[in-house]
Amino acid sequence: MTSGPKTAMVLAAGLGKRMRPITDTMPKPLVKIAGKTLLDWGLDSLEAAGVVNAVVNVHYLPEQIVAHVVGRRAPRIVISDERDALLESAGGIVRALPLLGNAPFYIINADTFWIDSGEPSLERLSLAWDAARMDIMLMLTDLDSATGHCVGTDFLAAPDGALRRSKGDPAGLIYAGAAIIHPRVFKDAPAGSHSLNVYFDKAIAAGRLFGMRMKGRWITVGTPDAIPLAEAAVAGALAKAI
Repeated sequence: MTSGPKTAMVLAAGLGKRMRPITDTMPKPLVKIAGKTLLDWGLDSLEAAGVVNAVVNVHYLPEQIVAHVVGRRAPRIVISDERDALLESAGGIVRALPLLGNAPFYIINADTFWIDSGEPSLERLSLAWDAARMDIMLMLTDLDSATGHCVGTDFLAAPDGALRRSKGDPAGLIYAGAAIIHPRVFKDAPAGSHSLNVYFDKAIAAGRLFGMRMKGRWITVGTPDAIPLAEAAVAGALAKAI
């Protein structure tokens, strides 16, 4: 456990259209991989990193997520209700800002997860975080360490970790669905639906977007036929960790 962020935003409000027909009757964060929901893979990582409060946003079939997390002791779950409108990644965070406080916080996607190799990635992220130099720090992975990813890379990293867009360069890295962000980046942010990519690009322009490559296996589950691949990847990664 580190002295890193004690609060996190868990982005769990998407429709999961590509996961149909499974998501006709359940929200994607409750799809199980190797016996554990995608949401719990992420929450367990946050708990291990010492996060005390996790804000989980809900929109699609929200009652199922609310019922699922009600018994969880750590981290403590606070629901951010977005039933009235889909707000995308940044819009959801902006709505939840009153629940997140004034200190830097983790962001994680509820539909991707990872198996660490060695020191936990969220702890490494918090140790590398420097609020004086950074507005956002992303967890990254390479194509060879990813399962279920099929849309190229996102960023190129300088030796000091500063990021710029890779424009799909195969030598680049993938945003692995976890980050630390300072709430100051949302000052004067609009309240409607918009993407975190807006803030990534602003931070790049200011020289304040940084990244850290995780160690281990990163897994994204986009469609039903990706589930057995994900479960095989979990089994393989856990076997290596023993």
